[in-house]
Amino acid sequence: MSDRAVAGDPARQAGRAASDRPVVTIFELYGAGATAVGQKVAEALGLPFHPQAFSSEELEAGADATLQRNAVLATVYSAMGGAYGGFDTRDVVVTQQQKYDLVMENNRVVRGYADEGGVIVGRNAAVILADRPGTLNVLLTGSVEDRVRRAAEEAGIPVERAARRQKREDDVRAEMSKALYGWDPRLPDRYDLVINTSRIPLDAAAEAIVNAVRPRRA
Repeated sequence: MSDRAVAGDPARQAGRAASDRPVVTIFELYGAGATAVGQKVAEALGLPFHPQAFSSEELEAGADATLQRNAVLATVYSAMGGAYGGFDTRDVVVTQQQKYDLVMENNRVVRGYADEGGVIVGRNAAVILADRPGTLNVLLTGSVEDRVRRAAEEAGIPVERAARRQKREDDVRAEMSKALYGWDPRLPDRYDLVINTSRIPLDAAAEAIVNAVRPRRA
């Protein structure tokens, strides 16, 4: 179809405009600096910033406490089963429906964010938007010691507590992705950039991401 035909179709114009808006997806290992880096990138590019669906505080709580605080996360744990939701009373049909509903709703939210452009942390956005033009997928990693120290400083908690969070959170976030989307977000194969924030300062990491986005926009 010619550009002239697209130009005369408001719906197609809107679709093309949406796909032209840059999107950066970021997955981090706990404490690698995704919030700080993501906010800097969003500010530099004039884009909205969308944090992770579940906070560290929510993931730190046990399943019983989660049920009271966050019904969606409790449903995720139930769909994951095993140590998270238990096997005794699980119904296969119900579990599959839970997974389907969770995936469809998350897909809807992520694609809505992508339509307006933005920086999206977590949410399996690298998989959901894998074929979307103008999308840069980033993995932030680093040594455990550095990540725990940074997380403790950012959250204002003791290093010992941050270390416990790290052990749980890195596993929980990966298991969520495996259960719902069938991938391990810790592996580098789906990312355009992998940045070690133990070696690269956060400001420099943000600058590298912005520089990688701008040529795609051009």
